[in-house]
Parts: sequence; structure tokens; C-alpha cells
Amino acid sequence: MDDLVRSTKVSRHGIYAAFGGKQKLFLACLDAYSQSVVTPAFAEVEQDGADLNSIAAFFEQQIARGEAFGLPGPGCLMTNTMTEAAPHDPMVMRRVAKHNQRLRAGFFNALLNSQGRSSRIADAQVSELALLLQTFAGGLWSYSRTTLHAEELRQAVRVFLELVEERILR
Repeated sequence: MDDLVRSTKVSRHGIYAAFGGKQKLFLACLDAYSQSVVTPAFAEVEQDGADLNSIAAFFEQQIARGEAFGLPGPGCLMTNTMTEAAPHDPMVMRRVAKHNQRLRAGFFNALLNSQGRSSRIADAQVSELALLLQTFAGGLWSYSRTTLHAEELRQAVRVFLELVEERILR
């Protein structure tokens, strides 16, 4: 809060009055992050024709952002929140759950579009892979907070997506 007061030149009381308290301010930050960071980053995966290449492009775009920012980086606010604040706050948990559902839905549709015509796997299996991708993304962004090497992140994505592709196309 001290940093926010110093940066904005707005009093602590003014910030609390505008947002209704520290928790509501944090929830507003999560919503703003979702709109200004997640929506543009995930847009390609959420498009109608998205496929495994779209998923790979999403990961690459985020790795490149981390590289430009400097690794180790800050990771993802939603991933950090998932592990630090969500277990202790039901309202934050709901925001994180909504974020995870969004990722899973985007990955699900991209995976469906990636299936070969002769090798359709059941929707339940695609759903499992979408959950696995959502979980992998969180782990990757957590790991990005501890590595200096973007190539490690890229290698993890490449190998992981190869395994997903094998499963989708069989």
C-alpha cells in the first residue's frame, strides 16, 4: 500500500474509499490483470480455429515477454495468487477458478481442433488433456520465477506439446 500511495500520490484513505478496502482493491487488480494481460495473451488460443500451434504460440509469446522483462521474471499474477492468496480467501479463490476455467476451455477447444479426422479421442480425454495443459501452464510460469534460461522453458513446452500431440493424434 505504501508503494501505491507513493506512486499515485493518493492517500491510503482515498484508495480504501475508492475500492472499499485492501481485499477489494486486490480483486480489482486481478480483474484488471485478466483484461489487460490474460485476454491479449490468450486471444489466439480462444479463437475459433485455434489448434496446437496456437497453444505453442501462446507459450512462446509469454516466454518471450519473460525474456524481454528479464529472467527470472515475476511469473503470472494469477499463478502467484493461486499458490499464495487463493487458499486463504474464498473471493480470490473464485477469481482464480474462473481464470483456470478460461484456460481449460481455451485449451479444450484448441485440442479438439487439433485432432486428426481419423483419430478422434473422447471429449473426456480431451478435457483431461486441457486440465493437464492448464496445470502445466501454471507450473511453467512458476518455474519462470526461478530460471535464468528461456531455452529451458521453451524445451519444456516443446516436449510437453509433443506428448500432447501424440495423445491427440493417436
